[in-house]
Amino acid sequence: MSKEVGAVVSRVGWLRSAQRIAAFAAVRIAGLFVTVAIAVYLTIVIANMGGKVDELRIVQIQSTIAEAARANPAFASMPSDEKLKLIESQVQNEIVRLRLDQPFAERSVDYLWQALRLNLGRAEQMHSDSGSREVASIIAERLPATLLLFGTAQLLVFFSSIWIALHLSRRYGSWLDRIVIALAPSSAAPGWFYGIFLILAFSFLTPILPPGGMVAAPPPEDPVEYALSVAGHMVLPVAAMFLSSIFISIYSWRTFFLIHASEDYVEMAKAKGLSSSQIEMRYILRPTLPPIVTSFAFMLIGLWGGAIILEQVFNWPGLGSLAFRAIGFRDTPVIIATVVIFAYLLAVTVLLLDLVYAVLDPRVKLGGGRS
Repeated sequence: MSKEVGAVVSRVGWLRSAQRIAAFAAVRIAGLFVTVAIAVYLTIVIANMGGKVDELRIVQIQSTIAEAARANPAFASMPSDEKLKLIESQVQNEIVRLRLDQPFAERSVDYLWQALRLNLGRAEQMHSDSGSREVASIIAERLPATLLLFGTAQLLVFFSSIWIALHLSRRYGSWLDRIVIALAPSSAAPGWFYGIFLILAFSFLTPILPPGGMVAAPPPEDPVEYALSVAGHMVLPVAAMFLSSIFISIYSWRTFFLIHASEDYVEMAKAKGLSSSQIEMRYILRPTLPPIVTSFAFMLIGLWGGAIILEQVFNWPGLGSLAFRAIGFRDTPVIIATVVIFAYLLAVTVLLLDLVYAVLDPRVKLGGGRS
């Protein structure tokens, strides 16, 4: 009987925990959705310059329809007044279809709803040779390339810096520790700055690596050769991002671990004769997991920073280069779509971070606050 009662109590406790997690997640999702909606709406207003871009779109519609009409042989034989009426009629129909005849305040709300659903229609793609395409397909095509490049670089920086920082925390004041401290200010330079010198060194002075692009032209048909080509093209941009972040990251984590290594419970573990690896895993890494997870999560979100310039330097076909061209050609749907993608990724990361915190840190309550 006692075992059955214990099983029932355990099942009830599990159900209550699941209900608390579900309620907490629902509240957080609602709050994050409101935050994303506000951010996207502000982007819509700024990207449209309060409706000025839509006025330019009307001018472009007038010019496009007029040119198309002049190219029609039947249009040349029409009287001038009929020509004007036909052009004005077609222009007005297009304006009504795109809802450009409505006040911008009403259109902006509709833009927001469409943007949140990633239903942004077609982009004119003046920055591409592929013509008009669905914005969603453009984003879906470019997103994996950015995730591959920046995700690889940031993961490499994160795990390398953690491992080296743990090593240095045991060898405070060594020659390697002093070198890392001396090189930490070099991280003030962005990745694209190092990228320029890496291209000069390894693509022009010593041509052993490709200077840009994602794959050789023409792309290899064999999957293995294709993967090797992509890996070869990733070496320089990943190295540039690694050099721009690794030393300051090692310095930060090394200082962080030094602070925790001086705690009384760590000294007690040393007195017990535990090995360095056991002390690191049980008494340094485990208590510091919440801040490490936080740093890791926001590092992944931070991979978007600098993507525009670095992808331009290396001609990498990701979201950064897409956003750069979209800004140059005032391709508002593409600009808004990239912002929506970033906002959703940030919101999902924050939500997962809250849930992971509740698992790693028993002091965190799902209802908010601490015990």
